[in-house]
Amino acid sequence: MVKVYEVDKDVDIQFKRRIADLFMGQFESIGPVNVYDQLITTIDLAMKKDSQAHIFVAEKEDTLVGAAFLNVALSIEKGGHYIWLNDLFVHKEHRNQGIAKKLLLHLIYWAENEGIKGIELETGINNEATKALYNSLGFYDIISKRYGSRF
Repeated sequence: MVKVYEVDKDVDIQFKRRIADLFMGQFESIGPVNVYDQLITTIDLAMKKDSQAHIFVAEKEDTLVGAAFLNVALSIEKGGHYIWLNDLFVHKEHRNQGIAKKLLLHLIYWAENEGIKGIELETGINNEATKALYNSLGFYDIISKRYGSRF
């Protein structure tokens, strides 16, 4: 049985490391990259009491098998708070078991209870499985071009 829950802001370093270990799997496809310290730093920042970031995890038999990392932001267009879902990840050995869907459904329920006006997310252009999941839950294409900068 898979249990989905929000990670408490006062979580200990061992649990933060478990989250970072899980998210490291997200980088396997791009080759050797050392982002572990970056993950720990980001998780530390997310766990600060005043942070608008939230982490939800899916746990199966005491093993973290999936996680969602999101930020709550304000939008004039939406007339209130919305979620930017930065990362949704399920460990490759646990995919195609409905875990990503369970995480998303939990996030949607949580967002509705918090009075949040919407959720925005993105996926790769060719990621058909993920697009099908998002479409099945009522998400739709927003035609835009995303820009970024790194300092």
